[in-house]
Formats: sequence, structure tokens, C-alpha cells
Amino acid sequence: MKKTALITGACINTGVAIVEKFASEGYDVVFTGRSQDGVAEAEQRYKAKFPNTNIIGYAINSLLDERTVDEAAVDALFSFLDEKGIFIETLVCNAADQGLNMKVFENPLTDFMRVINTNVVWNYCLSEHAAKRMKENGGGSIIFVNSNTAYRSIPDRIAYTASKGGQLGMMRGLALDLGKYNIRVNAVLPGMIKTDRWEKNPEFYAKVPSRYTPLGDVAVGEDIADAVWYFAAMARNTTGAELVVDGGNTCQLYPVLPKGYTVD
Repeated sequence: MKKTALITGACINTGVAIVEKFASEGYDVVFTGRSQDGVAEAEQRYKAKFPNTNIIGYAINSLLDERTVDEAAVDALFSFLDEKGIFIETLVCNAADQGLNMKVFENPLTDFMRVINTNVVWNYCLSEHAAKRMKENGGGSIIFVNSNTAYRSIPDRIAYTASKGGQLGMMRGLALDLGKYNIRVNAVLPGMIKTDRWEKNPEFYAKVPSRYTPLGDVAVGEDIADAVWYFAAMARNTTGAELVVDGGNTCQLYPVLPKGYTVD
């Protein structure tokens, strides 16, 4: 019987690479996105590429409003899976609110709450529902796609940084409490990734300091997918752990910029 992974935020960018990694390794996949149209389009693409794999798209939003996680939507998702007899052996929490351009003296408190509720509370809700099924089925794996900004903050991303730090604390707590049920909980910490934002803003990303990593390059989606796969399939005796995938940025005090580097 094939194992099944549930991957959130998987219609674009890194989520696509994660879906394709699991599908190519023989897993069935359930993936989520916010837009019904986006989910339907992605499902069609995945099924064309992996015709022998059971791939199901599911549209879901994390919040009812900035203050309220949509717990009923998570209940409905797992009830849908239960009715189809689908057991989620691996949960990959990839979806996130990026919390871009949040000014400390300008943005309302509800903007901060929205990011925390999406990146921490909603992911806890998903993890709790998945872990209940994993407990009944002999174990499983929960993997958070976190960020190196949990340790290194960047401008105008206060809520995002706070949410990723909080998510790591949640990961460790879940790892401790769920270990006795053979449920492993770990986190992948990407740095900069070549997503559609990279492609749409070449002038900005040509000079952003964090592109100057010790390895001389930044990650692509497949690098993150490989790290997620490691935790899912190869790390039998690993839980509560972090795997940083950022070209070495976290290990340096500051980026070593090329001679003649200037910022316009």
C-alpha cells in the first residue's frame, strides 16, 4: 500500500517541488492551496506528470479573519480524507503568510495576528488532526518548512520572524509529546529561494546581500524538497531537529560582498 503525504501551500514555488519529489518517490499526494481555480489547475498538471500516482488537490483557507483560525475547515479536510480511507503518513506544513512590508509604527495589530495565526496556530491545528490519525496507525512524520529568519531577522518582517521562531518552539514541543507514538516532528529552514519573486524582480535579487552565500548560490525548490524528503523517509531516529538549507548564510556573521558591490 502506498504512503500518502499531505503538503500545504503546494500550487506554486517550493510547494510544487515538494509535491513532485514525493510523487516521484512513490507516494500518493494530497496538496492544498487557497484558490479553487489554482488547486484545480495544479492538480491537472500533477496528474499529467504523474499518471500512476493518486494526487488530490484541496482548496482551504487558514483563517476566517485575522483573529480566527478556521478550525472547521481543518475538520472538514480530515473528515474528507477519512471518508476516502486516506491515511496521511507524512504532513508537510509548507504554506505560510510571508508578512511582507510590515512597518512597526504603521501596520495594525491585526496584521501581526494574521501572520502568527497562519504560521503557528493553523499549523498546530493541522498537526493535531494529523497526529491523531498517526497515533492510531502506528506513527508518522510532521515536517515544518520554516526559515532561517527564525534566527536572523530581516527588515519589515517582524511578524514573520516571530512566527518562525514560535513555530520552531512548537515543533520541539510536538516532537517531545508525540515521540511515544512514533511520530517524528522536524523542520527544514530554507534561506533565500529562487521562487517566482526572484524571477519577477531580477534587478532587486541581483544585488540583495543574502544571495552572497558561502556556497556562492541560493537554493532552488528541489533543494528544499530533498531536505523535506530526508526527514520523511530517511531520518528514522530523528525528531525535534532542524536542517538549514541556505547555502551557509546562517554560519556567517555577514555576507562577503564582491569587490565593487554597490546598492543603488
